[in-house]
Amino acid sequence: MDTQFVWQEEYNIGVDIIDKEHERLFKIINKLFAFKEEDKNSQWACQEGIKFFKGHAMKHFADEEAYMESINYEGLEQHKHIHKGFRENTLPALEQELEQTDYAADTVEHFLGVCAGLLIGHTLTEDLSITGKSVRKWENILPSEELEAMKKVIVQLVFDMFHLESQMISDVYNGEKFGKGVYYRLVYGTEQDEKRQEVIMVFEEKLLIGTVGKVMGIQTNKLDSMLIHAARYTAQQFVKRVMECFPDMEGYELKEENLLTYEQFQKVFERERMQVSLLFSTGEGYFSYCAIAPHLLQEGVGTPIETENAMTEVEKYLMKRKTQEAEEEENPKPKVLVVDDSMTIRQGIKQLLEEDYEVALVESGIAAIRAVTLNRPDLILLDYEMPVCDGRQTLAMLRSEKEFENLPVIFLTGRSDPESVKKVRALKPAGYLLKYLKPAEIKKKIDDFFEKTEGGM
Repeated sequence: MDTQFVWQEEYNIGVDIIDKEHERLFKIINKLFAFKEEDKNSQWACQEGIKFFKGHAMKHFADEEAYMESINYEGLEQHKHIHKGFRENTLPALEQELEQTDYAADTVEHFLGVCAGLLIGHTLTEDLSITGKSVRKWENILPSEELEAMKKVIVQLVFDMFHLESQMISDVYNGEKFGKGVYYRLVYGTEQDEKRQEVIMVFEEKLLIGTVGKVMGIQTNKLDSMLIHAARYTAQQFVKRVMECFPDMEGYELKEENLLTYEQFQKVFERERMQVSLLFSTGEGYFSYCAIAPHLLQEGVGTPIETENAMTEVEKYLMKRKTQEAEEEENPKPKVLVVDDSMTIRQGIKQLLEEDYEVALVESGIAAIRAVTLNRPDLILLDYEMPVCDGRQTLAMLRSEKEFENLPVIFLTGRSDPESVKKVRALKPAGYLLKYLKPAEIKKKIDDFFEKTEGGM
């Protein structure tokens, strides 16, 4: 496939040394895509090209950091953390994979996809924020040293408690759904003052069954009240041991706990900025460890679990899950992923569709790639014009993966000019939806799409 990333004027942040290097990195990645499409004789050229890309990326990081330092940019340390993570963790892992597979086509594809995704996303979020053209999304995250220390503590704890080798796959997890999940919120406070800390742990259901269930000797493939209670206390011990490793977390005691629905969990991510948001894979399932310092004593977060009502609340939680699962099995709702940088558009479409569809929301093309991987939808509604990675580029990356080459994608757009349609025709979109249509018309077009799809099966 002829994958190309086109430099656009909106990518410029207005700093010459940074803009020129961004454009140069785009050209190198495009050249590497071209090498990948050629026969095996191009392997040497691909190897050299990757070294060239790495050299330019490292120089660019240094130049960018020097510029930020010269203007006393307040986000310098956060920006350095992102650069360091790519330089010291992502690139070495990708290079090792390339060497182990002798630069096989699929690993080269993986390398380019990760690098292209980081370049596009990083350019139009964190880089644009240097000149005030964008808001830093992860401005509240812990310093890199503390995040790295917390990652190591969590990985070691998972091994100590469950004998599982876990790997952090993201330190900026954004609340995407992965499989059937259990969402457990713990609120901690101190006796001396009103400081509060909030931890949300997300477990893939099969991971709980394979870890806590296995330790207890429970022979089941479904959650029950005994397993949920055991998971609660296991999670409390887990968080307690994490806190014990960090002096500034000493003295905190558990004040409140809740079991959340996915919708309640989503609301937390819509309105809060996490200090810690880590996503891990264990080979047996995913889990996430998220932490917020400001408390969330607002309606809708969840019913506090006390000693007196613990049995009742867990039973109610399981009954609610059972009812939802029964409804989903009897009348499964098609999954729709809405990708749009406008919160108004995302929420508007969700309210329009959620009665008949299971609707997930993400705000960028890069987040869409991860959401599709974690929880494959039946249809993607993809904004054509996004400031980070536009719809065409997002669809190009999806189509480059065999697993997603036929995934239905309908573009959301504010324009219907022939030139825009022509640019994406080769990527096989399932259609186009004009944003200015009346809500009833948009709903009808989505309904018609699924009726047609079911009729053709």
